[in-house]
Amino acid sequence: MNAPVIDLRSDTVTKPGAGMRQAMADAEVGDDVYGEDPTVNRLEQRVAELLGQEAALFTPTGSMANQLGVRLVAPVGTELLCDSLAHVVRAELGAHAAVGGVTTRTWSSNHGRLDAEQVLAMVERSTSPYFVSTAAVTVEDTHNFGGGTVQPATEVRALRKATRDLDVALHLDGARLWNSHVVTGLPLSELAGEFDTVSVCLSKGLGAPVGSVLASSADRIAAARIWRKRLGGGMRQAGVLAAAGLYALDHNIARLADDHSRARRLAEACADAQPGCVDPAEVETNIVAVRVADPAQAIAACQAGSVLVGPLGAGAIRFVTHLDIDDEAVERAAPVLAAAVRTP
Repeated sequence: MNAPVIDLRSDTVTKPGAGMRQAMADAEVGDDVYGEDPTVNRLEQRVAELLGQEAALFTPTGSMANQLGVRLVAPVGTELLCDSLAHVVRAELGAHAAVGGVTTRTWSSNHGRLDAEQVLAMVERSTSPYFVSTAAVTVEDTHNFGGGTVQPATEVRALRKATRDLDVALHLDGARLWNSHVVTGLPLSELAGEFDTVSVCLSKGLGAPVGSVLASSADRIAAARIWRKRLGGGMRQAGVLAAAGLYALDHNIARLADDHSRARRLAEACADAQPGCVDPAEVETNIVAVRVADPAQAIAACQAGSVLVGPLGAGAIRFVTHLDIDDEAVERAAPVLAAAVRTP
């Protein structure tokens, strides 16, 4: 009998457990387009309070939450600054330009880590008829393609202080902000409260099957609700999905620490097999980025050993721990990953 496949491609591959499915089945529902779904309303209120924001909006996807969040702070024809590896420019199919009419300029970083001075040097506030004015900056925490990097709170605070004086808005792509909260011990409201718009994901580390939430001021969220419908994101009896999110908030935040320790265990196995391919000390959360000579070959070798991993651009692969990966799975996956990253 073949061994069960260990899927480390992403923390989006999780399946709802029995408790979450029961919560979904029992959810009280209404028509959310009319604002009448009580479970959605509870989720939105709870997330807004957790993030230190006035209001929130449930969206089908994180990409839509980011689109809406950027749209609220960057009008058509203005500019968004972000990391060159940021999800908003690398993994959302150019939506902010194609749909939002916003141009982007990017900075290069070390594993996605924010450097406020570097960003501020790029801000363009000229009244010249030739230059695009910077309207907003996006910060990603944790940083996906940087390898699950937690953003330094001191740099975020420095950026916020300066951008407020420059009348430049901040959007937080906090898809995995829950992981940052667990690592730093800082309240979610402290991590997110200084931002003008914030997106968080329920279907990654928290294990819900669908959904993200955008949080901001009450006025901005009222505008986002209209744009959500305009973009085709109006949902009806969405309480069955929101109930999964509420269950995840109740049960799946603290356990993220287990994902982090398991990710480091896998990083250590790879580093032992191929020194220099990854520094386990830099694995802060549940994402491990590993340098390999031939990503396609490494991915195929892992698959042959019943372990699924994903590419991370030229010269690297990525694997992600999550709530469907236990200690036994880590012990099975570790030697497969080690063999795959070892250079002959």
